[in-house]
Amino acid sequence: MGNNLLGRLTIWDYAIVAAYLVILFAIGYRASFSKKAKTEESLFLANKSLGWASIGFNMWGTNVGPSMLLAFASIGYSTGIVAVNFEWYAFVFLFLLAVVFAPRYLAANVSTMPGFMGRQFGDSTQNILAWYALIKILISWLSLGLFSGGVLVRQILGIPMWQSVIVLVLFAGFFTFAGGLKAIAKVNVFQMLLLIGVSLTLTVIGVMKVGGLSKLWHSVPSHYWNLVQPASDPKYPWYAILLGYPVSAVAFFCTDQAMVQSVLGAKSLEQGQLGVNFIGWLKILSLPLFILTGVICYVLFPNLASPDQAYMTMVTTLFPAGMKGLVIVVLIAVLVGTISSSLNALSTVFVMDVYARNINPQATEKDVVRVGRLTVLVGCAFAVLVALAIDSVKGLNLFDVFQAVLGFIAPPLAVVFLLTVFWQRTTQRAVNGILSVGSAFSLGVGVVYLWVLPPSEYSFWPHYLVLSFLIFAVLFVAAVLVSLTDPAGQAARQAVDYGVLAKPTPRVRLLWASLAVVMVGLYIVFNGH
Repeated sequence: MGNNLLGRLTIWDYAIVAAYLVILFAIGYRASFSKKAKTEESLFLANKSLGWASIGFNMWGTNVGPSMLLAFASIGYSTGIVAVNFEWYAFVFLFLLAVVFAPRYLAANVSTMPGFMGRQFGDSTQNILAWYALIKILISWLSLGLFSGGVLVRQILGIPMWQSVIVLVLFAGFFTFAGGLKAIAKVNVFQMLLLIGVSLTLTVIGVMKVGGLSKLWHSVPSHYWNLVQPASDPKYPWYAILLGYPVSAVAFFCTDQAMVQSVLGAKSLEQGQLGVNFIGWLKILSLPLFILTGVICYVLFPNLASPDQAYMTMVTTLFPAGMKGLVIVVLIAVLVGTISSSLNALSTVFVMDVYARNINPQATEKDVVRVGRLTVLVGCAFAVLVALAIDSVKGLNLFDVFQAVLGFIAPPLAVVFLLTVFWQRTTQRAVNGILSVGSAFSLGVGVVYLWVLPPSEYSFWPHYLVLSFLIFAVLFVAAVLVSLTDPAGQAARQAVDYGVLAKPTPRVRLLWASLAVVMVGLYIVFNGH
């Protein structure tokens, strides 16, 4: 069955896509060329004016890339709902962000994560972490986001990978280059609502086509509805998710510039905590919006050449004329949103933590803008090359590539931030050692795992999530030992005075308690088979 969407589009579909692009460019043009003074504060932290709804939608928008649509449908098709763990288990770490990390970030009054660590351990730590953050944004956000977008465009238009990534990068780069992050922030909530609308429609049409929910429930193998798979399961054994996922989740939700930036821009701590709670509720939607699509596809089209085609197969066969155009619009929207926010985070960290602090402390505002734009161009070029390199790795599905790469980038960050916040005796030498030597070790293992001795050919590897946990454990023990054997370092640590950290308000406590009860309930419901 041909999955190329281009041959199935009608004049209505083209009209919808054209109208959307015109609107997007109009908003981008207005935001980029308005004559208002742009201060750094408003550019990066929206003048600390964000309420809970925009924080929740913004974080969710950053989190839901096109990879999610494709990858979750693909896993739903081949293994059922087990991938929901990557969304639902997150509420524990979102809670950690809201109650432990956010109060300290806001009290320390910083605008970047390297800045927060610099306040504790001085310049050298800030510099190392700035470079680390740049590499992380380049690899985990830009290159992987671009790669999954390329896979999508390749499926829609049927053009080769290198052409599709270049088209995408030019498109997303244009916005960021012209200063269009304000534009993208404006349309982000609208784009998320559009995404929910289109995805829900697809799920509802699919359920009706199968013959109702009960029919769907009984048409797939019973283990498809289990969140917790047995230890013998080759793909997602329960212990791998239990041990390995927290390492990535702490690094992703609690320390990642692109995720935390919305919280740093909160009106107040309470609004920040409610915003993070809101994304926890939004994540419940991942089951009906993204994963069920794949499960339904398994019932309707059991013989696809590859599970990765599940999403597009559903779209091409179930949506009427006009709706297919909407899907392309949603996919472009999600993609441009992710790529341009990561380009913006890249230029923010480079300009504020590297360029203006170390390379040219006398930089004028003009210099800063120029260097920010250059950073965007270099980031685009780099992302294209890495996306093409990832495309050459065979036999990995999209989602596993993402989780595996995150699993090798995350351990040093998780170790450093957890120890900094929870253990006063952590020293600068330990932090810098983990960020430099520890990262080299972690990424080195990752390169060997993905390219040199891939697990498809060498069976001695543990599951990649277990591997991530083992690296985390080694680095954690190393950091504690280095700190304990460095008494001078303990004396040198700059104690940051957070003042009296605010306790969560009754409203915050109530909403987090409700979310926890609902999550535990969902886990019980989806395991009794």
